[in-house]
Amino acid sequence: MIPTRIVIFAKVAQPGFAKTRLIPALGAQGAAELAQRMLTYTLNEALNANLGIVELCVTFPLNTKLRQTISIPSEIQISDQGKGDLGERLGRITRRIIANNESVLLIGTDCLELTTSHLQKAAVALDSFDSTLIPATDGGYALLGLNVFHPSLFESIKWSTNTVFIETLKRIGQLGYSVTSFPSLHDIDEPSDLRWLPRAWRENEHA
Repeated sequence: MIPTRIVIFAKVAQPGFAKTRLIPALGAQGAAELAQRMLTYTLNEALNANLGIVELCVTFPLNTKLRQTISIPSEIQISDQGKGDLGERLGRITRRIIANNESVLLIGTDCLELTTSHLQKAAVALDSFDSTLIPATDGGYALLGLNVFHPSLFESIKWSTNTVFIETLKRIGQLGYSVTSFPSLHDIDEPSDLRWLPRAWRENEHA
């Protein structure tokens, strides 16, 4: 069994920068506060999975104040996503981790239904399969797990569309990689998705 690294892709929760599609419902400040809460939740679930290194990959160059700004636990490793579209950024970090003889679980912060249990099951799946996916109901994926790398898994993907999951699955098949997938989960991207927040969170956002 090779080590598994969880990599969380996220934007720093600043008003007007994070969760911009929720601004019509929550305002810029409210959307940023929700983004921060979702990030904190995701970091905790990843740490609780106890799989190995948890890495937070953020969208701008790091500085000494960043860890204080977004309250990152000290055991979290931090990296910069760097330049390029989402596919280039995902591919670059995946290549690095696979080359370091680790498996990788790529996740974001949009899915509050993605729990410690899902992460642990995905890691176990990589003992038997080259790849694993947890689809999102909007057609994307909430998790992509890999212990092999090929750039075509990330190149020329129409990100933020309802074809991301099925296109990724198709390319995995074309490469001859083995794959297993899990039941779909809900992302929270649009105002209509706020119904998938935990009840206590919904009450807070309404207030």
